[in-house]
Amino acid sequence: MKVKPKLTLLALLAVGALSALSAQAAEVVQRGGTLIYGRYADSNFLEPVLNDSNSDIWILSNLYDTLLLPTNDGKGIKPGLATAWKLSDDGKSVTVTLRPDTKFSDGSPITAQDVKWSLERASKPGNGVWQFLVSAIDNVTITDPHTVVIHLSHPDPAILSALTVFNTAIMPEKQFEAEPGATDHDKAAAFAEHPVGSGPFVLKSWQHNSTMTLVRNPYYWAKGADGKSLPYLDGIKFEIVPDDATRILKLQSGELDGAEFIPYSRVKELQGNPALNMVMFPSTRVEVASVNARPEIDGKPNPLANPKVREALNYAIDKDGIIQLVTFGLGKPMTSFMSSSTPLSYGTKPLYPVDVEKAQALMKEAGYANGFTTSMNILAGNEDSLSIATAVQQMWSQIGVKLTINQMDNATLNNNYRKANFSTRIGPWTDDIADPNEITSYYAYSKNIQALHSGWKSDELDQLFEASQKETDPAKRAEQYKKIQDIYNASGPTIPLYESSYPVALKKDVQGFVQIPLGNNIFTDTWLKK
Repeated sequence: MKVKPKLTLLALLAVGALSALSAQAAEVVQRGGTLIYGRYADSNFLEPVLNDSNSDIWILSNLYDTLLLPTNDGKGIKPGLATAWKLSDDGKSVTVTLRPDTKFSDGSPITAQDVKWSLERASKPGNGVWQFLVSAIDNVTITDPHTVVIHLSHPDPAILSALTVFNTAIMPEKQFEAEPGATDHDKAAAFAEHPVGSGPFVLKSWQHNSTMTLVRNPYYWAKGADGKSLPYLDGIKFEIVPDDATRILKLQSGELDGAEFIPYSRVKELQGNPALNMVMFPSTRVEVASVNARPEIDGKPNPLANPKVREALNYAIDKDGIIQLVTFGLGKPMTSFMSSSTPLSYGTKPLYPVDVEKAQALMKEAGYANGFTTSMNILAGNEDSLSIATAVQQMWSQIGVKLTINQMDNATLNNNYRKANFSTRIGPWTDDIADPNEITSYYAYSKNIQALHSGWKSDELDQLFEASQKETDPAKRAEQYKKIQDIYNASGPTIPLYESSYPVALKKDVQGFVQIPLGNNIFTDTWLKK
């Protein structure tokens, strides 16, 4: 028997947001204008295969197009550069019909050869941390100028969803290969500075860590409600404003048309501002503290390598208290390492309810009755991260753990993370695919990035994940993911904090903007009411 869920405040806000967007869609659209949007951090690498950051990923869908596109609810697929697709009966090939007469942003035609090259490059072993999403692709053959067949080395239950993900973007082979450099990475670095894609916008200028300007792609294939080519906007200017308070001030003064990652402490205030729409977009976002679980850090024994210590750190944190403090009740406790909106997520009870006595006992069992000193890396200027870290600092002090908080700019934070130069780190995650394989490979599978660069490993989990990548029986795959979550939730290198929505504030004249549950900022149908 299924229990009917209560309609939470977060759900009500989400329904309200979607209703408002539906009402906007009914209006007569207006063309032109440049939207000025405040971002918390700049992109680093605008190339779809080799990137590794949400600050890149959430821009890529505006510059590049994929064969299939995610639906706005993040759960389904719809036509993109492909108009039709058919999975073979044995699950080992996908026949794709390409949209006719499409062009890249430089006016050159998109060919079946570009599709073949792009997908084979994305699936090449070692090409980026997201390669596993399309690792089942063996090769691609061209049947005719408008038909390609994607041959798989084994049936892949997530292959169609994978064709919506940024790293399967269709790129121009000739332009990419003409870039300087001896390696694929060298060419990608050069290409990323002046990318040629087939998305709704084109990169016009980029002053790193300051501004990025996109202009409309005159060759974009999709049509708007007025029957003319999308997008409606002439362009988007992204201003990089890492400090939350400054970003909000710029929005309130009219310098910005919209701003992302509004601190939850400011949501109610901005909801009361008649000049703004404070939107809580439904998401797959989870906030966690990741833990370096290696035996040593900087040549010294690492207490965090002990699973009892990690368990104690979890029990010492009042998750409900942090949800109230940071999200003002808009978040909800995590029941697994993946969001409850992720397909095959399993879990009905919040993980690690606060129990300080149990945490103290675990510390004693682990040999750290008197505690130890550790540190936490967070994003400078981010009000929510600082609130979390400060609360955790106080909570861990109850079990003798002294926490130093290190605030860093986004580039430094990510660089230290990728080099495993951290003890603990606050960071969010958002799915890019309507499947649990992405977060599992990133968080838990040791052979990808050593489980969040933590050094944590479970042979059993690795084997279950590899089997799940080939399992086409839904019931068997669900059981595999249940076991994966049981293993990880019990001993993995994370401290799950909460799930939350995407808080975005927009001026009233901004219409049609969507941040989908997979995180992508979709400006394709955005327009400015004059």
